[in-house]
This record gives sequence, C-alpha cells and structure tokens, in this order.
Amino acid sequence: MLRVIGAGLPRTGTMTLKSALETLLGEPCHHMAEVFQRLDRDPAAFLAAARGEPTDWDAVFAGYAAAVDWPASAFHVELAERYPGAVVVLSRRDSFDTWWKSCNNTIFTGMDTRNDVATREWSDMIDAVWSKTFEGAPRSDRNAVEAAYHRYHERVREAIPAERLVEFETGAGWGPMCDALGLPVPQEPFPYLNTTKEWQERAAGDVPPGGIGAGGR
Repeated sequence: MLRVIGAGLPRTGTMTLKSALETLLGEPCHHMAEVFQRLDRDPAAFLAAARGEPTDWDAVFAGYAAAVDWPASAFHVELAERYPGAVVVLSRRDSFDTWWKSCNNTIFTGMDTRNDVATREWSDMIDAVWSKTFEGAPRSDRNAVEAAYHRYHERVREAIPAERLVEFETGAGWGPMCDALGLPVPQEPFPYLNTTKEWQERAAGDVPPGGIGAGGR
C-alpha cells in the first residue's frame, strides 16, 4: 500500500526523492527507473490507465510503499483516491526555466529518439502521459509547455487537500518529508542523485535500464 504519492514532474529531484523515501520507509519506491525493469507489465498498465481503462493499482504497486516520477505521478489524483491515507508530494524546481533546461539536456533527448531500450508500449505510454500532463502541448513549443506546466501545478493544488500535500522544492532536505510522515530525521546526509551530468554520462555509454526517461534533477 502506498504511503507516499509523488505528483512532481520528471527532473524535479525524483531519483533523489526515491532514495530518500526508501531510507525513510524501509521499502521500495516506484520510479521510471523501475519501469525499465518491468517492461513486460508496467507500460501496458499505465497506458491503459491513461486511456481511462480500469486499473488494479494494488497490483501495479505491489511491494512498493511510495511512487514518484512518471508514469505514476501523472495519476496522482487516481492514486490519492485509492490510497486516502497517503501523503502527496509535489516536487518542484525553483522555476520553469530551470526545469525546461534540465529536461532538454536529459530526458527529452531520450523521449524524442526512442532509444533501443524502449519498447513500443513504453513509447505509447510516454506519449499518453505527456498528453495527460501537458494537455497535448507539443514538446517543441516552449510557450505552450510553460503554460501547461503552470496549469499542472495548479491542478495538483486544487485536487489535493492542503493537509495532504507537501510541496518539496529541490534541495529541501529531510525536514519536509520527515514532518509529513512523522518520522525522525536520519543521521545520514540527504541524497543528491541523477544530476544532468550523471544522466548525460549514462546516455553517452550503453544506457543501462532506467537511464532514458529516469527523472532526477
């Protein structure tokens, strides 16, 4: 059963958040990196959900205590309804410009080239999740994406009650999540993972599963 639902977009520190939540909860956190380990089931399930088909969320997230990043974050409303006791985390960058630059230097390259690690279902899932999140705005149209980006964040705030929502800006550290979950702050430093440089270094190599499309910083 999910205890934390991520509503944040890719490249908003989601890999860092995944690691932090796994430390806090002691259980796995779903992330795009997980999808590449589950290509036989996850893309089909999330694609069906994006098309409005009934989805067994308990089966999709069996064994996970949290879910962040795409594709799960695109379904934060559905997941919040299914798991009413879960905290919803809206991870954010400090501005659209910062987010846009990070995406164009990382995940957009993988989404547009459809690297060999992707399947047809994965590509269709990404297109459906993009359309659901950004209201069909073309990735090539910066102004349209920016407008949809801001509308997306407002939709999250409108859909999730304030007492359930944690707005988590990159670099916030342990405090916001520990407070929301009622857990002590770990002694270990807060993680800092999947920077643009790290992503590009992976992409320049063989791109292990979870590289293309994995949203971190």
